[in-house]
Amino acid sequence: MTRIAKKDDSSEVRRVTWVGLGWNVALSVGKFFAGYFGGSQALIADAIHSASDFTTDIAIIVGSRFWNAPPDADHPYGHRRFETLISVGIGLAVCAVGLGLGYNAVVALKNGEQSHPEWIAAIMALVSIIIKEALFRYTRAKGRAIRSEAVEANAWHHRSDAYSSIPVLVAVLFGIIVPELWFADSVGAIIVSIFILHSGFEIAWPGIHRVADEGASVEVAQKLKDIALACPNVISIHGFRTRYVGSDLHVDLHVVVPADMTLLAAHDLAEEVERRIIDAGENVVDALVHIDPYDPKKV
Repeated sequence: MTRIAKKDDSSEVRRVTWVGLGWNVALSVGKFFAGYFGGSQALIADAIHSASDFTTDIAIIVGSRFWNAPPDADHPYGHRRFETLISVGIGLAVCAVGLGLGYNAVVALKNGEQSHPEWIAAIMALVSIIIKEALFRYTRAKGRAIRSEAVEANAWHHRSDAYSSIPVLVAVLFGIIVPELWFADSVGAIIVSIFILHSGFEIAWPGIHRVADEGASVEVAQKLKDIALACPNVISIHGFRTRYVGSDLHVDLHVVVPADMTLLAAHDLAEEVERRIIDAGENVVDALVHIDPYDPKKV
């Protein structure tokens, strides 16, 4: 017996992501011109970093239409795996940006490149940090509310952008106040590239586990077991399994019931177990319950 509770969060996902996309465009343009007129190569590089976010924003906007498609003959469990794949892609994209920024910083440090930034560059870097941190908090809250791992991954991408602007701000300030510290820009960029790599890894790694059919945590699994055991006439359970398909959780279990129960009563009990598990608040969308009659010889 099975019941699937479907959700379509695509409109909310796209709305949240469009907000981020709009700000990414504004910040990219603003940082580029502030870097150009303010004499900061670091800020221009940060503008390119923000421009790279367009790819992940568009991937989520387009991808949300795919992962909310209903199950079909070729995809009986639905299409939520697209959400996981996009999350992994975002994480790898963040890692790639971190590697690129780190490499460019090392090259600049090796070549002894110098710049003489102005205050407009520092102000723009500060504005970028504030806006990106606000976007991170807004997007993460929305992602958690609709239980979308792709939206949460994109939120952490916003946080990585805020990180990348911190050394830019520090480097620009040092360049203005202490012009002799020409290497501050490159050193700061190397430090932030490490933060960005770490952020990208944290985004991609959970998705890689879920692609490999990761199950629920021990705490969530025990909660669902306790819910099933609390149903009247449930003697015991076994064969309990869970797996994530995207951000949706699927549950399979065997329920042992009194051997003298009628077929109708056993059917109703199975549906009650399903209902309670799906309503547990753990994003369970599919509960498959197999009924086993109690056999004292197997105890």
